[in-house]
Amino acid sequence: MLLYQSPNGYCYNSDSIFLAHFIASFKPSGRVLDVGCGIGVLSLILAREFNIKISIIDKQPHMINFAKHNFAINNIEVDVYNDNFLDFEPKIKFDTIISNPPFYSPNVLQSSETIINIARYAHHLPLEDFFRKVHKILTPQGRFYFCYDSKQIVDVLYFARKYHLTPEVIRFVHSKKDKDSKLVMIACRHNSKAAAKVVKPLVVFEDNDEYGKEAKEAFRFASLHSIKGEMHE
Repeated sequence: MLLYQSPNGYCYNSDSIFLAHFIASFKPSGRVLDVGCGIGVLSLILAREFNIKISIIDKQPHMINFAKHNFAINNIEVDVYNDNFLDFEPKIKFDTIISNPPFYSPNVLQSSETIINIARYAHHLPLEDFFRKVHKILTPQGRFYFCYDSKQIVDVLYFARKYHLTPEVIRFVHSKKDKDSKLVMIACRHNSKAAAKVVKPLVVFEDNDEYGKEAKEAFRFASLHSIKGEMHE
């Protein structure tokens, strides 16, 4: 799958690829909304693999333009919203919401580049406000899949429960088996009574610094070829 991305703005990374592979294991269906879609990598992979109705939303026009182009060149239909998710008032509810949201703490040294700053830092989409809106526009038994900073897991679980987004599957990602986790992927179901299952972690690199088996599988599944540069019809 061919993707264009900005030569000067935020570029997708392995987080989105691992998250897409994680979500695919649940076989998403119905109406799917990709929140903070960026250039559309997460929803494009899933729309290629599953019979789903994709909508995307991002408040940055620059990102939305790249996403629209990427859907067009891959011949995938999409509903596009250039809007702040917290102000979004759709006429329908969604069966599934997916997101690789901005989650870095604003207390660290931040990028001065506006496009990158918005894509990375959590104050642009505060966690509680994010989950409150997901709760509002998700169908009663809908699914919510996302990744977040592992260090913020306490807040993630607290606000998920507060807004009836029950974490059913939790998977931590570690760069190596002896390194602390920096990323967690979570599958939630709206209004579920199920107990959470913490599954085995995804370890990205082997001791020899080669990608591990599951990481390689995720990259093969994504099958992306990206071009940094201006878009061409």
